[in-house]
Amino acid sequence: MGDTRDKTDAEWKAELTPQQYAVARLCGTEPPFTGKYWDHHGDGVYRCVCCKGALFDSGTKFESGSGWPSFFRALSDATGDRVATREDRSHGMRRVEIVCARCDAHLGHVFEDGPRPTGLRYCVNSASLVFAPRGESGEE
Repeated sequence: MGDTRDKTDAEWKAELTPQQYAVARLCGTEPPFTGKYWDHHGDGVYRCVCCKGALFDSGTKFESGSGWPSFFRALSDATGDRVATREDRSHGMRRVEIVCARCDAHLGHVFEDGPRPTGLRYCVNSASLVFAPRGESGEE
């Protein structure tokens, strides 16, 4: 899939929609209950909109009532986690931002108010995701 970390802003702007660019590359957010996947129930894998890396399995998606797609676990592989975290102190809050470990795309935030078995809620912007139905998820 190639290295996406070295892409320029112009290349990202050419590949992504304005909303995808604003969210994934500029750490924006979409309004709640407006994204493509907040009420999506397909069986498959949610991938990064930028590099197409697999991030979340639909079996870990749950209804959080937040208005954004929510997952209780991110995917991982032999090389480590596919979703990385970092501290976010923007907007006068202290949160944990989640990003694609492969291309550094902003995904959303993770909170410690999710369901069992992890107790986590990965709150993700639909604009940061593309969905691949099971069996069509591509190589990884």
